[in-house]
Amino acid sequence: MALRDAILATLLDGEASGYDLAKGFDASVANFWMATPQQLYRELDRMAADGLITARLVEQDRRPNKRLYSLTDAGRQALLEFTAIPPKPGAIREDLLVQIQAVDSGNLEAVRAALTERLNWATAKLARYRRAQDHLLAGRTEDGYLAEAERVGPYLTLLRGIRFEEENIDWAGRALAVLDRRAIRHSPVAR
Repeated sequence: MALRDAILATLLDGEASGYDLAKGFDASVANFWMATPQQLYRELDRMAADGLITARLVEQDRRPNKRLYSLTDAGRQALLEFTAIPPKPGAIREDLLVQIQAVDSGNLEAVRAALTERLNWATAKLARYRRAQDHLLAGRTEDGYLAEAERVGPYLTLLRGIRFEEENIDWAGRALAVLDRRAIRHSPVAR
């Protein structure tokens, strides 16, 4: 998947500024796609040049002018074509997992610290996702929301992000427990 496709999918919610898109990426799309603001703005310029989106300038008093982006018919068609192509299976490529694989080389404390940081990060991210879920549901049941909502895609991807972070928390906790038991078993005091 290209950043372009993630932006097109985000613009299905309607017109947005680059700032709004960057904020939206951080709040919702980040559960499956990461992009820096610089990458986002470069891609917006390319997409506008390719006719996939339009940009209109909004003049503001006491603030810098902003550009609002929206989908064109060509952008909607590109998104339709993208959704028709079966995706390649995802693969995990993660430095932390390589460090875990090599934990037996002897740097247990550094790996343990990285794992603890991941656990804390996943816990905070899960809390943000739960707040986003509460905001989307707005007091409705999940079934009610899914039956009534104009768009369900953002909610379904949010559910995937929630599950992903729950699994990260579960795995990191288990890995830390294993490493702690091994550290105790291999400590000079335990011998």
